Amino acid sequence: MNDENIKQAITNGETSLGIELGSTRIKAVLINNRFETIASGSYEWENRLENGFWTYNLVDIITGLQTAYSELKQEVERMYGITIRTIGSIGISAMMHGYMAFDNTGELLVPFRTWRNSTTGVAAKKLTNEFQFNIPERWSIAHLYQAILNEEKHLPRIDYMTTLSGYIHWLLTGKKAIGIGDASGMFPIDESKQDYNESMIKQFDDLTADKAFSWKLKDILPKVCISGEQAGALTEIGAKILDRSKNLQSGIPICPPEGDAGTGMVATNSVRKRTGNVSVGTSVFAMIVLEKELSKVYPEIDLVTTPNGSPVGMVHANNCSSDLNAWLGLFREFYEAMGQKINTNQLFEVMLNKSLEADPDGGGLLSYGYLSGEYITGLDEGRPLFVRSPESRFNLANFMRTHLYTAFGALKIGMDILTREENIEIDRILAHGGLFKTPVVGQKVVAAAMNTPVSVMSTAGEGGAWGMAILAGYMLNKDQNESLEDFLDKRVFEGVDGQEMYPDDFDVKGFEKFIDRYKKGLMIEKAAVDHLNLNENPEG
Repeated sequence: MNDENIKQAITNGETSLGIELGSTRIKAVLINNRFETIASGSYEWENRLENGFWTYNLVDIITGLQTAYSELKQEVERMYGITIRTIGSIGISAMMHGYMAFDNTGELLVPFRTWRNSTTGVAAKKLTNEFQFNIPERWSIAHLYQAILNEEKHLPRIDYMTTLSGYIHWLLTGKKAIGIGDASGMFPIDESKQDYNESMIKQFDDLTADKAFSWKLKDILPKVCISGEQAGALTEIGAKILDRSKNLQSGIPICPPEGDAGTGMVATNSVRKRTGNVSVGTSVFAMIVLEKELSKVYPEIDLVTTPNGSPVGMVHANNCSSDLNAWLGLFREFYEAMGQKINTNQLFEVMLNKSLEADPDGGGLLSYGYLSGEYITGLDEGRPLFVRSPESRFNLANFMRTHLYTAFGALKIGMDILTREENIEIDRILAHGGLFKTPVVGQKVVAAAMNTPVSVMSTAGEGGAWGMAILAGYMLNKDQNESLEDFLDKRVFEGVDGQEMYPDDFDVKGFEKFIDRYKKGLMIEKAAVDHLNLNENPEG
């Protein structure tokens, strides 16, 4: 599409906007009706550990939303010489799970508690036993029930509980709605009814009846919507919140807000049964669209849904790239101390490629990139840790491979349950995330960890914001009764190039040797948690 056609598409509102609030970056992406990116904007941010909870404050949330959109708007003006005044459709996505509770005036009752918190272990176990359905610590209902067990003072005032994507959607539309994929990380979904599980809702209300709250659970949850539905429209207030320049018009249709897991599935065309994807960032998760129910409850496996309501087995590890990024930051400091300069992409490419020279198992080295707790391995808190024995082959290549392997260690443990214990068959795995911007390396590691072919599409770098824009475009452009799967296959991904990599037998055996060491060494990590106090003053 040439510049004149793009200008016309922007002017006529033949576009879709996706905004995703990720764990380290808020990104906005504008696409045309051929699903090509026209412009983008972003805002870097980090969660904070405050009063024992990982959180982002509301000022950063709104500032980040506005900055990402402003950067996108300015890019359109710079590249095409026009100002965005309307958009065909909009969609909001964000990190799944967590806890945002509001009173009837819209006041946030406690700081946003993110998915990263592992403070809800007691509640998660009790609800899992009550429902006979796995309730992970990250889920909104676990946060709510833990607050009830802790007798927190804000509980009687709750009027609405939602996720981060649901909160932004509410700000922009005034509608208390949520996409089914994101909803499935709040409370279990009944696939047949495409709504919250009513019997479990009743169980929860019975469980908390002695508290005599003025609310029932269904009253405070957002309405569940399916992909393709319209979940609201941009209000005048919402337009002013999103666009500080006040050029954007109200009335733009907005699709159901979704979680980053759902947008990852869309961005990798992984919403059909027997397909799956791996999303790599601060956390890492694998989503496998299931053909059948699991034989029993596994605490390591979340049961969520695609944006169109199909059941998904989700393996989610809280920690992935953060510790690797920290080490690369240290190498950057060394390089700069030597009077040299290097850009981030070059640093990552050089260091990641070094891992290709390593011993298959990482030379006997061991690390845990646990900045926070890791439920899969039974740890409520984390301590980044690097360990070696005198016999280990300690060199740069093995060091890098070990940190790549450990980034997928907890994920590997969960995936083995699906593939080895439940015999789940997977036709294809697609991977996306910043790690795959460096060719071969990340793909090679994931293929070894899962012992299955892994593909990276040419669109993999587009990420969740692009996936959210596609969901907004699906709402706007789908044919009557056209499924999301068909829309993606026939319209979005037809002809898209992808590179498939089969697992290397040496890497597979090396990863198995590493994961055995990883499991045995978890006692070391536990000892670090027990004896290295997070609240100690490093200055003494």
